[in-house]
Amino acid sequence: MTPLVVLAVLTAALTHAAWNAIAHGIKDQLLAFTLVGGGGALCALAMAPFAAVPHRGAWPFLAASVVIHLAYQYLLMRSFRLGEFGQVYPVARGVAPLAVTVLAAVFVSERPDAWQASGVAVASAGLGGVALWGLRGRRPNWPALAAAVGTGLTIAGYTVVDGVGVRDSGSSLGYITWLMLLQGMAIPLLAVIVRRGGLLAALRPVAARGLLGGALSTAAYGLVLWAQTRAPLAPVAALRETSIIAGAAIGTLVFKERFGRPRLLAAVVVVGGIALMLAG
Repeated sequence: MTPLVVLAVLTAALTHAAWNAIAHGIKDQLLAFTLVGGGGALCALAMAPFAAVPHRGAWPFLAASVVIHLAYQYLLMRSFRLGEFGQVYPVARGVAPLAVTVLAAVFVSERPDAWQASGVAVASAGLGGVALWGLRGRRPNWPALAAAVGTGLTIAGYTVVDGVGVRDSGSSLGYITWLMLLQGMAIPLLAVIVRRGGLLAALRPVAARGLLGGALSTAAYGLVLWAQTRAPLAPVAALRETSIIAGAAIGTLVFKERFGRPRLLAAVVVVGGIALMLAG
């Protein structure tokens, strides 16, 4: 991975943690994801005049990605509704890197070299440490954890599908534009059906925050898709999940959750894993 790719993915990680924190901070999760999805769709509409239509070979991957993203959003909403941000966010993101490594090796024939494999393993261990520290001293919330693990598996699924699709699309901008257009309107349409006349009044107090979350979500995933056209999927996925560190920091500063020395040590382990990936 070149320095520019690394910078893009690290920026995406910080941006991703920020929009997830915004979504978690809106207590009504249907409203939160209505605004995030709608904000992403509005961004896609703004980008559409400047984006090429993806090549024909990318459309099956786009369709599959939309389905997986909708499952991801449902499970993420459920985990946010059931658990604390500092617990479910690290678990959801920490599951993904190793799963992506396996899926990319099986379906895309991307087998990491020794440096990359070691880096992914070390970074995943550090990410797991951040996640597991959130369980320290408390009884596990099994429904929330199950939803978070399911979220992580869907993350791995759409990462591999989109990694192949964006490479076949001919345009990373075109791919992210159509992906956000297609998936961004699903939850808003559901909200219109469920909430009916009361939807606009409920959205108004949180509209600015939620739409900002949608813009950040589009930027975060657009950067990741661009990086996937220039680097193997597994290292990009592992580097992206450093958003866990940003998420833990946001949990401390915004949601008043403890960070603590164990998380600091885990963060150092993550950095060591990244160094191994870059050494390869």
